[in-house]
Amino acid sequence: MLKDTKDQFEKERYTLSRRHFIKLGTFLGSGAFLSTHSMNAIASAVIETHIGEVTKWHNCWAHCHSSCLLKIVTENNQIKRIETDDIGNDQFGQHQVRACLRGRSLHKRTFSPDRLKYPMKRVGKRGDGEFKRISWDEALEEIYTRLSKIISQYGNQAIFSRIGYGKPDGPYHFVPRFLNMIGGFLSPVGNYSSHQIDTASTYTYGDKSYTMGSAPTELARSDLIVYFGNNPANTRMSGGSDTYHYQVSKAKSSARTIIIDPQYTDTACGREDQWIPIRPGTDALLVEALSWVLITEKFVDEAFLKEYCYGYDAEPAIPEHGLPALDASLSYKAYILGQGEDGIEKRPEYAAHICGVPSEQIYKLARELGNAKAPFIAQGWGPQRHAAGEQTARAIFMLPILLGKIGLPGTNNGGSDFLFHKTDIAKMPTGKNPVKAKIPCFKWSEAILRGHEMTSLSDGIEGEDKLNTDVKCVFMYQGNWLLNQHSDCNAMAKILANEELLEFIFVMDNHMTASAKFADILLPDITWLENSRVVAFSTHITKTEHVLDPLYECRHPYDVFSDLAEKFGIGEQYREGRTWDDWQRHLYEESRVKHPNFPSYQELSQKKTIRRPFDPEEDRYVLKAFRLNPKENALSTESGKIQIYSHKLAKIANTWQLDEGDKVTPLPQYIQTWESYTDIDTKKRYPLQLIGFKSKGRPHSTFYNVPWLREVIEDALLINPIDASERRLEQGQLIHVYNDRGTIQIPIKITPRIMPGVVALAEGAWYKPDSNGIDIGGCINTITRLRPTALAKANPQGTNLVEVKAI
Repeated sequence: MLKDTKDQFEKERYTLSRRHFIKLGTFLGSGAFLSTHSMNAIASAVIETHIGEVTKWHNCWAHCHSSCLLKIVTENNQIKRIETDDIGNDQFGQHQVRACLRGRSLHKRTFSPDRLKYPMKRVGKRGDGEFKRISWDEALEEIYTRLSKIISQYGNQAIFSRIGYGKPDGPYHFVPRFLNMIGGFLSPVGNYSSHQIDTASTYTYGDKSYTMGSAPTELARSDLIVYFGNNPANTRMSGGSDTYHYQVSKAKSSARTIIIDPQYTDTACGREDQWIPIRPGTDALLVEALSWVLITEKFVDEAFLKEYCYGYDAEPAIPEHGLPALDASLSYKAYILGQGEDGIEKRPEYAAHICGVPSEQIYKLARELGNAKAPFIAQGWGPQRHAAGEQTARAIFMLPILLGKIGLPGTNNGGSDFLFHKTDIAKMPTGKNPVKAKIPCFKWSEAILRGHEMTSLSDGIEGEDKLNTDVKCVFMYQGNWLLNQHSDCNAMAKILANEELLEFIFVMDNHMTASAKFADILLPDITWLENSRVVAFSTHITKTEHVLDPLYECRHPYDVFSDLAEKFGIGEQYREGRTWDDWQRHLYEESRVKHPNFPSYQELSQKKTIRRPFDPEEDRYVLKAFRLNPKENALSTESGKIQIYSHKLAKIANTWQLDEGDKVTPLPQYIQTWESYTDIDTKKRYPLQLIGFKSKGRPHSTFYNVPWLREVIEDALLINPIDASERRLEQGQLIHVYNDRGTIQIPIKITPRIMPGVVALAEGAWYKPDSNGIDIGGCINTITRLRPTALAKANPQGTNLVEVKAI
C-alpha cells in the first residue's frame, strides 16, 4: 500500500511542481515576494523528503547578475526539484536571497530537448542546422586546422571573439586565455547592454563605473524618486537584487515616485505616484525642457556647478589640464536659454509636442525636482539603446548635476541604481592580447564585409589607426549574439551564410540556438548545474557544487580548451599544472589576500554557502569622496570635474567621419535621428515606434526554450487600444509586425499600459523564419536596424518604425 502511494505520488510530481511553479511565477511576476511561511508551505505542498535524496548548493548564473541561491535536490544523478535560500529570515539585511521563477526552472533548461549532446560538424548549407556527429578528437583537430590556416593566411586580427555572458575576462576567462596564447584575436569594445551609457558616463564622470550609480538602499533616504526607463521588477526581479531592495527601501521613506517610460511597467504597477508616458528616444528633449524651468526659476545650485562642474557657464582656461577658456555662448546654460548656436529656448512648450509630455506636466515635474531635498534620479539601460543613446544618457545625468544633488545621502548621479555587489573573486589570468586593435562591439559584423577599410576616425577602432584585414573567423563561446541578439537577422543570416566572406564559425554552447545553427564546428557545453565556481555576492559567498556529472558527451570547457591548447603545443603553459578545481582554489586564495575577511577555502568547502555582513544603513551613494573634497578626489575627466562641456567631444565632432544624419556634440543635447518620432518620411509607411524590453521569462535569450516560463510569461506585442482599434485588431489575434527589414508573426496584447503610437515586444525570442521568410519565433531583431550609434558605435535597437496588420 505504501509503495502504491509513493508510485502515485511520483506520477503526480510533475503536475504538482508545474502547477505550483506557475502559481508562484504569476505571484512573483507582480513584483511581490513570498514570506518564509508561504515559501515553506509551498515547498511542503509540492514535495516530501525521500530516502536517497542529495541536496547541493548552487547559484543561478542568469544575466541579471543577482546570483540567487539555489538548493538542488537530486537522486541517482537526476534532479528531483529546485528549492531556494532557506537560511536567514525576513528581516532586511539578513533576508533570504530567494531565486525567481527563472532560477527555479533551471532543470528544465538543463534537460531541454534541444540540448547539444556531442560534437558536431556542419554538413548542410550554413544556417540550415544540418550536422553530423563526430568525435572530440575529430572536432579539436578540425578547429586546430581551421584556426591555423586563418592565422597563417590573414593573421590573428582576422579572428573575432566575445563571450556571450559578461566581460571577455569574466567568469569564462579560459577562452581569451587560450586565444591570447595562440597569437591573440580582435576583441570588442563595450557590449550590447550598456555601451552608450558607459560612454556617456566616461565623458561626464571620467569612468564607465559611474554607469552604476547609488544602490537602491539609498531610496530609504530620498524624498523623490524619478526613474527614466528603469524597470528592475523585470530586469532584476529576484530576492537577491534590486527589486526587493527597491520595495523595502522605498517603503521606509514613502518617497514620491515618478516613472518616465513609454510602458507602464511592473516597477510602477500601482506602487508609483505618477506615470509619465514619453515617446521613445526623446528623453533628452524632456530633460532640456526641465532644465529650462530649473534655470529660469532659480532651482539650480550655482555654487555646486561652479566648484564641481565644468561647462555650465563660461569657464576660464585650465592650463594644468591643457584646456582653453570656454566662451559663455558655448555653455550648457546658453544652449538651454536659446543663447547658443541654434538660438532656440528649450521651453516646455517647445518640447511637449515631440516628447508627448504636456508642457504643464513638465513644469510640475521640474518644480518637484527643484524642491526635493534628496531626489534619487536613475535611468535604466533601455533609453540609451537608441540611435542617439549616448546623448540621452548624458542628458539624464544633467538633472542631479544642475540640482547639485550628487554625493549626498539619498541621491544618485543619474546612472543605474545598482547594488554594490563587491564580487571580487580573482580571475584566471588571460595574459596580454598581442592584437592591439579593438572594434566596437556592435560593428563586428561590418568587419566581415569591410574590415580592411575600417579606421579609428570612421569606425571607432581603438588601439590601432585601422584594421588590416576583414574578419574571417568568429569564435563564439556561449551566447546567442552571432545572430539572434544582433540587429537585422535576415541581413545577418545572409552574411553568416557566405563562406567566401566568413570562412570559419566556431560555437560552443548548451542548446541549438538560432546562432548555433550557423556553426561549422559545434561543441556541446556543460550547463550551470554541471559546473562549479566560487561566487561572491553582496549577501553571501557560495562554493557552487556541480550538481550533476556532465551529461551525454559534454565536457568542461576548461578541459576542452586545455586539449585544444595541447594541439597548438601550449598545453602545459595553458594549464600551469592545474585542474579546474585547482584553479578555483588558487583564485580564491588570491582573493583572500585582498579580502582577508573571506572565510577559509576549507570552511567554504564545508559549508558551501556563507552569509556576508549586509548593513542596510551603510552609505551606498556614489561620488561621496568627490563631494567632500573635489581637488583631492578629482575625477578622471579632462577637467577633473564633472564634465558638462567636453572639448574631447568637440574634437571628435570636427575630426571623425560620421555617416549622414549622425551627430556628436560637446554638450548633452537632444538629437533627432532616423526612425524616430520626427522621421516623417519613414513614418508615412511605418507609423508605429517599436521598442524592446526585458521579459520576466528570460534574461536576453537564455531560458527561451523552457516551456514552463513561456507558459507563465507569454510573448506578445503590446499595443494600445487606440492603435489596435484603428487597425481593427482583436485581443490575442495573430498579427504581422513589419518594416523593410522583415516580418514577425506574433499574438497581440491590447493594453493601455503602452502609450499610443508605440508598440513593445520582449527581446530574446529565438529567430525562426518560415518558408516565406516570416519570423514565427518572434525575435525583435528581425526588424531592428543594423546601424551603429554615432559616438560609441553601439546598439540602437530601440529605434525602429514599424506597421502592424492582421494576418
